[in-house]
Amino acid sequence: MDETARAGFETKTVTPEVRGLQDEMMRLFEGFREANDTRLEEFEKRMASDVVTSDKVDRIAAALDAQKQTIERLTLKGMRPALGREEPARRSEAASEHKGAFERYVRGGDEAALRRFEEKAMSSLTGADGGFLVPDETETEIGRRLASISPIRSIASVRTVSTAVLKKPFAISGAESGWVSETAVRSQTDAPQLAELTFPTMELYAMPAATAALLDDAAVDIDRWIGEEVEQAFAAQEGAAFVNGDGVAKPKGFMTYTRADESAWAWGKVGTVSTGADGGFVEGEAADALIDLVYALKAGYRQNASFVMNRRSQAAVRKLKDEDGNYLWLPPASAGGRATLMGFPIVEAEEMPDIAAGVSAIAFGDFSRFYLVVDRQGVRVLRDPYSAKPYVLFYTTKRVGGGIQDFDAAKLLDFSA
Repeated sequence: MDETARAGFETKTVTPEVRGLQDEMMRLFEGFREANDTRLEEFEKRMASDVVTSDKVDRIAAALDAQKQTIERLTLKGMRPALGREEPARRSEAASEHKGAFERYVRGGDEAALRRFEEKAMSSLTGADGGFLVPDETETEIGRRLASISPIRSIASVRTVSTAVLKKPFAISGAESGWVSETAVRSQTDAPQLAELTFPTMELYAMPAATAALLDDAAVDIDRWIGEEVEQAFAAQEGAAFVNGDGVAKPKGFMTYTRADESAWAWGKVGTVSTGADGGFVEGEAADALIDLVYALKAGYRQNASFVMNRRSQAAVRKLKDEDGNYLWLPPASAGGRATLMGFPIVEAEEMPDIAAGVSAIAFGDFSRFYLVVDRQGVRVLRDPYSAKPYVLFYTTKRVGGGIQDFDAAKLLDFSA
């Protein structure tokens, strides 16, 4: 995004309320630094910190977390696009027909217009259970919301396919080459080694419920309502699967692949770097362990790399300093931005494990090249007015897959000796 576009984006999405909260967060961080410095000084003098000081540090840290979550929530609210009656007036006739037919189906159960539209469009994506494809506007809205609130999806590479399985070849090693003189004999070079990666898509569902009064209300935007209802359910399931999924009826999470120490890394495994201490960092050498993790990654991957950890791990690294006394963790520099660790952004994924002995609790890498999310084209909705009277259920499904596509693009920090 160029500077002009970035400026326009920030003007549109960053409200005065968010800016005020950002300023307050910076003041909280200053208070956190002062309190934590006092705690460390007390520890150095008496080999123990004062309980009051430790409690103060914990309270300010909790306030920082709360402030960060509030800023993220308000920023995402400002990013949500208006749909339905606020969309551009010029839409294709087919899109308008589909949208109108879908709205009549959702509100009143009228399937006739929607069936005629799908027959006219020769759609092959309608499920055997009788569900109907949502309009493009609704599908786009659901995808956009998921990208905003699903941490791994927001940094991973996303591919939309029309088949059940994506097969992707990957070059493990390129074709051999070398220098020769003009008249020298050229020996035959080896062909590049290719690995075929397979990413099947699995069904993900949510079942929001509505009252008849809600559906009769003409002021309710159906696209927005469905998007809001399914986003949290989809995001929670996706977030867990992209990190810890076993690949059975769900995507395969990057934490479930075979791991190997970086010195013995091979294709098909995720490389790990040890902190040198079980369940934590070596005293006074935390920065060294993080530097080892960063530079275990090749330069081409570091340019777009991020740290991925849960909030408890972030609370632990927030207190770390380098040898000059500078904090390694810094709050977001702007509203809507991410906190940074050693200059790299931190992505908070609650599904990541806590710091413990022998646990790889922190990931670092270019996730756009490391992890691939595969979306099957089409989101289906089946209206069910019978199962939970007087409520109307909307069985909403989409197909999602995922897995590692480049095993060299990310490393894990293992808290072990």
